[in-house]
Amino acid sequence: MQSSVDPAHARSAPRAQAVVDLWHRIECWIAVAAFSFIAIILLLDVLGREVLGPSLRMLGFPATATGIFASQKLSIFALVIGSFAGIGIATATASHLVPRVGFGWIPARWEPWFNRLADVITGLFLVGTAYYAWVFVQSSMATDLRAPVLDWSVWPIQLAIPIGFLSAAGRYFMFAAWPAIRPQPPEFQE
Repeated sequence: MQSSVDPAHARSAPRAQAVVDLWHRIECWIAVAAFSFIAIILLLDVLGREVLGPSLRMLGFPATATGIFASQKLSIFALVIGSFAGIGIATATASHLVPRVGFGWIPARWEPWFNRLADVITGLFLVGTAYYAWVFVQSSMATDLRAPVLDWSVWPIQLAIPIGFLSAAGRYFMFAAWPAIRPQPPEFQE
């Protein structure tokens, strides 16, 4: 009896899994770095304003601004980067919200085909979303939109938006091509 699995497809699934695993690790490191930066810079800012400044003044030293300059603005930038890395992380771990409407409406034997179709449609939707996010970034580039206080161009930070959507779209396309690498929903992960 002949196997119904294409040998080339069977060999490429482990390679695809290795790619999405590395991709996931990179996004996790980006998100951890971004949120760690937020925690550290805001903590240091508060300690500077609420502990260092009053302590220096109590000792008789002139202490004016003892917080970190633009810490809130820098934290918002890191939040944008970390949040949009999180879109790919949620897709990679199947921890995003999935509406349960329509589940069980199709016969079980059709589910693999419908899952692949849903992955392609979701990927295309995310590519469309990334396109409009890119239009948003381009408008910031064209007008040379700058961040208050820092006077930095904001478009390099905004690039995290279309990249985050493209990352999730790429995963969905890979799930459609290699269903074996699709993560199990949380209810099946235990």
